[in-house]
Order: sequence, then C-alpha cells, then structure tokens
Amino acid sequence: MSSTQIKVYRDLMGANAEWAGKTQSLLKEKSITMLNIIGSPGCGKTTLLENMAKPLRGKGIRMAVLEGDVETTHDAERLDALQVPVSQLLTGGSCHLEAKLVHHALIDLPVDELDIIFVENVGNLVCPAEFDIGEAAKIAVLSITEGEDKPVKYPLLFTEAKAVILTKVDLLPHLSFDIQSCLDYIHKVNPHVPIFQLSSIGGSGMEEWLNWVMGWRGDEKKDSSSS
Repeated sequence: MSSTQIKVYRDLMGANAEWAGKTQSLLKEKSITMLNIIGSPGCGKTTLLENMAKPLRGKGIRMAVLEGDVETTHDAERLDALQVPVSQLLTGGSCHLEAKLVHHALIDLPVDELDIIFVENVGNLVCPAEFDIGEAAKIAVLSITEGEDKPVKYPLLFTEAKAVILTKVDLLPHLSFDIQSCLDYIHKVNPHVPIFQLSSIGGSGMEEWLNWVMGWRGDEKKDSSSS
C-alpha cells in the first residue's frame, strides 16, 4: 500500500463566502452600503466614479472606492486627485477580486466616516460575476462600443445585477449600435432591472443614477428605479 498522502481540497468557494460574510457584518454594523461595479476594460467604470464624487459630496454622501486591477495604481490616482478615499487592490493576474482581499482593504478605510463604498472590480464581464465579495449589489456597466448582444453572451452578470448602466451614449450618432435591441437583451435575462443611460460628456442620465444609488442604505433598498 502506498504511503503517499493524498491531499483533498473541498469547497474552495466556502472560504470566499466566509470572508464575504465578515464584510457584510462589518458593513451592517457601520451602516455602510457597498456596491460592486463590474464591466469590461475601458467601459467607463472609473470615469463613472469620478463623475459621481462631487455630486455625492454635495448631497452629503461620504463615498470611498476600492479599485481592483491586475497591476498599476493609475485608476486609484485619478480618484485620489478628487479627494476620494481610495485603495488600490492588485490581483497580480487574477481576473476578479476575492472577498478576503476586499475585506482587508475595507477595514483600512475610515469606515466610521463613510456612507457608501464602491468596488471597481477587475475589468471583466465573466469572472467577477461569479464571486460574492460581501456587496449589497452588483452593478453591470456596458459601453455601447462593446455591442448590443453582450447581455445574452455573458448573461450571469446581467442576471445578477441590481442595475445596468449603459455608458458613452453620446456616441450613439456615430455607431451602428441598436440600443433598443440592447435594452431587449438586458430585459430578456433580467426582466425588471433598472437601466441607466449615461454620458460622461454633458452628464446626461447622471441625476437619475445618483438618485438610485442614494436609495440604498444598509441591507435594504428603498423603493427606487429607473429605466
């Protein structure tokens, strides 16, 4: 009989769930909402957060950001320049953020001075949707430059999202993008999800989106929607 020890690994996702639970408990204790922003590289996630910083501050909402990426601190530097409390989370190659990393970054933030935390996940439509990091909601971000069929090609994210943001809509006159088909695809996988059409140029749609964000408090979402 062989004396070799056979290693057995079970429920690797269970460890992630444990850390997500710790984060949820901390957020509940501190009455902080955490939203997980997920989208492809270049879809406008960081620009969205930049455009939210000043108006949320004007509404008395104290925000912070956990910036996820494979390498560099470029995105965190952009938000730091706006006086937003921010930490950069580097995965070193992984296509998503894990709950343990998020939790340790979270406890280093000034949590007693915050109302809402945005996590900008690693640019990817697939991997981040599969992992709970303790967030109140996943937010799907889709640029109209990516094509209208992404919600049915990558349905998990759009199925789990509590809101969908379409970015760069100011480019519609210059693209052969069928926005009605895109809306139909989104509602095919998630019939009642609110959809926000935003432009970083001119800020169209931003007020409706901010009102939706402010509808979230702690574990419960106030009655707020837009489409």
